[in-house]
Amino acid sequence: MWASHFWPGPVLWAAALLLAGCGGERMESISGPTMGSTYSVQYVRHADGPAASRVKSEVEGILAEVDRQMSTYRADSDIERFNELPANSCQPMPEPVLQLVRVGEQLAADSEGAFDLTVEPLLNLWGFGPQGREEKVPSAAALAQVRQRVGHGHLRIEAGQLCKDAAVEVDFNSIAAGYAVDRIAARLGQLGVDSFLAEATGELKAVGRKVDGSPWRIALEEPRDDQQVVQRVIALDGYGVSTSGDYRNYFEQDGRRYSHTFDARTGRPISHKLASVTVIHPSALMADGLSTLLLILGPEAGWEYAEKHRIAAFFVMRADTGFVTRSNPAFDALSAGVKQ
Repeated sequence: MWASHFWPGPVLWAAALLLAGCGGERMESISGPTMGSTYSVQYVRHADGPAASRVKSEVEGILAEVDRQMSTYRADSDIERFNELPANSCQPMPEPVLQLVRVGEQLAADSEGAFDLTVEPLLNLWGFGPQGREEKVPSAAALAQVRQRVGHGHLRIEAGQLCKDAAVEVDFNSIAAGYAVDRIAARLGQLGVDSFLAEATGELKAVGRKVDGSPWRIALEEPRDDQQVVQRVIALDGYGVSTSGDYRNYFEQDGRRYSHTFDARTGRPISHKLASVTVIHPSALMADGLSTLLLILGPEAGWEYAEKHRIAAFFVMRADTGFVTRSNPAFDALSAGVKQ
């Protein structure tokens, strides 16, 4: 199991009544622990559809595989064994790990290095990572030393192997849950499930409609660390949704707040007014990564990036009077359940 603070925590909620429909249709629901948090799947079961026990077994098999391959909280995972290797090393990797490295490489390039999968040494240095000892601001010398081990450019893929020319450590925190949700969604489709809401650690994907014909509705949480307050409810069909925020995992020192979200270009936590970003995308993996990327870039650069790349995005900024929100037309259309 991954440590509970590895993920910022669910910021998206969903609910469905377990109602029976015509033609033998009914709502089924499964859930359980995963990645230091939880997962859940709600789906419409047709008369000849898979039982909840079958779905649960399939879903948990996928989550267990992701854990074995990508968890930085178990020493025997594929990625953690790679992280322990010295510079100028290579290790054979399963294709899913290489797939996520390629996604991370693209996001790093698109964000000019702000987003980076190799920030684990920084997370540990600041006290947020699996090897973190104390949450505190590091010295300038310590930060400079660790930054030499950060940078996606130190990674390369060769003939099914992941290689590194510096002692970098990969952390899939920003995309692994979204990837798992896409895998679950694909497997549900293979099982003949055509209407479902799949969620893992707060990353979701909704397809089809509930038994009564109503859409799957997701509640976006106001970015507060003192209580859970619904800020906006959206309807989805055929899309993944992810919210990234800086308000669940942080520490304060000398009156300043330090978030667990890092800008790899500086080696420091983000410090702007953007509190959370929600992204809707056909891929839960990309929604997961893009919400983190936009959060790192901040309220101005992040918004410009979303507009340039036509990303459906919802921004929540801190203000003296509370929170100010901003969404683009693509987000407003998709959040109303309108397919594009």
